[in-house]
Amino acid sequence: MLKTLDEKLARIRADRACRDFILADAKDADMAFGLSAPGKSPEHHAGEARFRTLDEYRRMIREIVAQGLVDIMLMSASTNEVLTIRERIFDGSRVTPAVRANDTTDIWLAGGGLGQYDRQPSRPFRTATIDHIMCGKAACDPTERGLGADLGLYSVTFNNDAEADLRTLEAYRAFRLEAEAKGFRHFLEVFSPNAPGENAPADIARFVNDHIVRALAGVTSRGRPLFLKIPYFGPQAMESLVRYDSSLVVGILGGSAGTTFDAFHMLWEAKKYGARVALYGRKINHAEDQLTFIRYLRWVADDQIEPAEAVRAYHGDLRKLGLTPHRSLEEDLQRTGGASAYSGRAEASATVGRAGAEPAATPGRTAEEPVPRVTISAWRTPADDPDFSRLTPAEKAKYNLERWKRILG
Repeated sequence: MLKTLDEKLARIRADRACRDFILADAKDADMAFGLSAPGKSPEHHAGEARFRTLDEYRRMIREIVAQGLVDIMLMSASTNEVLTIRERIFDGSRVTPAVRANDTTDIWLAGGGLGQYDRQPSRPFRTATIDHIMCGKAACDPTERGLGADLGLYSVTFNNDAEADLRTLEAYRAFRLEAEAKGFRHFLEVFSPNAPGENAPADIARFVNDHIVRALAGVTSRGRPLFLKIPYFGPQAMESLVRYDSSLVVGILGGSAGTTFDAFHMLWEAKKYGARVALYGRKINHAEDQLTFIRYLRWVADDQIEPAEAVRAYHGDLRKLGLTPHRSLEEDLQRTGGASAYSGRAEASATVGRAGAEPAATPGRTAEEPVPRVTISAWRTPADDPDFSRLTPAEKAKYNLERWKRILG
């Protein structure tokens, strides 16, 4: 069956003014978080770390694929084996299956918030192999490559360190060459530096943009990613990247959960300034009702509803479903910060304000045009965290609880 992803990509490449928008649900968190990956269970109570099971996580994937409103479903290789290869749930669907093709050390977030890997410079690693993604075993026959997914997410993190970044690029080159030889497509995720230490770039957005275009300048069309997945650094950074290379299809990552307005407005604003893809993981997974949340996300992406109106309508639908929102409507219409690293450590600060507030005029911008509110904060390093050797057990527990609140939303 012809997939909406392929149709939309063809139209976007043919006409950059095209309003098509690609929406992906990132259900690959089991390659990062461990037991908490499926999200909070309905039986989760304050002080009780109870999460959904992996079976429940996969059941939600089946329901979202059956709904058909996302263009891509991103999964782990093990979930892909169950749902794509064995159950064949994508055969009659317009949704494209995709798999996280690598798991760099900065997304190793197991350990209930006590892990240290995300505080150390990212190192390349791949648990999954391309053959296991495509056919479920170590070596695929040519006729078997269509059994699984033929699309993967490859993730890189540059830390402004020549040795570390060289290893990252060497691993990406090896992956690209293998993928091209095996007919495997990919999209490229580029995070903000996760542990640059004393080499922290003064302008994170410019650093990420420059590394993207420099890294891809030596890659011909056969080895290039279908599209990018990057943090949304605001209008100026998005516009400059989109302007630079018209062949690049730029997408944004969702980051931490935040408010419902955060999710809708970030997509709406990113699209306004040139993004044509959004991959939301925690924002969808921690929604009160994922199918309803995705429906409004789809309408925002397709220019059918404004973000603030979508938040109000979403709350109305939750009431009809008998579900209690995580926040009051007033709170859910607030704009808060976002994250530009998987762990949530590289956080963007934002002016907190109610949706629909009248923007002030700024030089070179009319009063009618929304003022970009998101700015990248000073870099957070391990030095910003407390000295654990001086904390009491109660203080350590409190710190890690707050950290998980930031990560899980």
